[in-house]
Amino acid sequence: MNRELKKIICVIPVYNDWESFSILVSTIEKTYCTPQKKIAIHIVAINDGSFEEKEDNMFTDEIPIEIINLKVNIGHQRAIAVGLQFVNDTKSNFDYVVVLDSDGEDKPEDLVYLVSKCEEEKDQKIIFAQRKKRQESFFFKIGYFFYKTFFYGLTGQKINFGNFSCIPKKLLKRVVVQDNLWNHYSGSIIQSKTPFGKVLLDRGIRYAGHSKMNFTSLILHGLSSISVYFDSLSVRILKLSLFGILVCFLSVLSVLYIKLFTESSIPGWASNLILIFFSIILQFSSVTLIVLLMQLSARKNIKTPSEGIYKEFIDSIQMSCKE
Repeated sequence: MNRELKKIICVIPVYNDWESFSILVSTIEKTYCTPQKKIAIHIVAINDGSFEEKEDNMFTDEIPIEIINLKVNIGHQRAIAVGLQFVNDTKSNFDYVVVLDSDGEDKPEDLVYLVSKCEEEKDQKIIFAQRKKRQESFFFKIGYFFYKTFFYGLTGQKINFGNFSCIPKKLLKRVVVQDNLWNHYSGSIIQSKTPFGKVLLDRGIRYAGHSKMNFTSLILHGLSSISVYFDSLSVRILKLSLFGILVCFLSVLSVLYIKLFTESSIPGWASNLILIFFSIILQFSSVTLIVLLMQLSARKNIKTPSEGIYKEFIDSIQMSCKE
């Protein structure tokens, strides 16, 4: 990393996890607030409608902290979207934005590796942390494996990283205008073809409490990531439907051939099979028509970039005394 002091804004969504957040702030302070520091940290925490009381010792004299209190819980991915749009709209004196969770599984000690990788790429790419060692339970790992497999099968894209990432300042503007950002942060980066890279990092151990990500949350998270790829998913469904129609049509021809030109047919079976195949063709045709209409409707209703929509979700902003 260059010797010049790098100014980093950390966007951290928080939901009923203030104990972990307090430990995270303390860890960042111990790691980076030193006489030889090469990184200056500014924290923007997105309070995603938490009902638990905040810790009294969250603020520090060394690190500027802003807590963006949202009116309601809007979910982890949308909280990230609010944070990124808030930073893009209100901040100018920074070099990078780092997105990380508050629970310690995204280790703050790894910020330097993400920033260093961005510098190696001359700030032309967003850098994500790809996990080489995970700390989750066996069942969660199994669910995550199926999620990645299902995602690749439907979209043709591999997603083996989460939200922990570093965004160079000049690329932030490109990120916040993506409408899909509100559904899935990392998926929107891939879908928008924004240049990105990866660096292998171990996942940390949760500071306190229990993870909010359960099997149901993982399914919802997976559906959100897949929804980002509606265009490519539509094409795959259309291909599958047309292939099914072709197979059924060839099957009908085969049944007619056996019925008319061979002696091996059983009375009544040909008409029943043909009726079944035509029913399947009708269903595939209906799916094809519905997907086409949805795709045409989505392309007709083009939205202008909504960089300021985040303001509608903010209830209040708390600032540390340093800020």
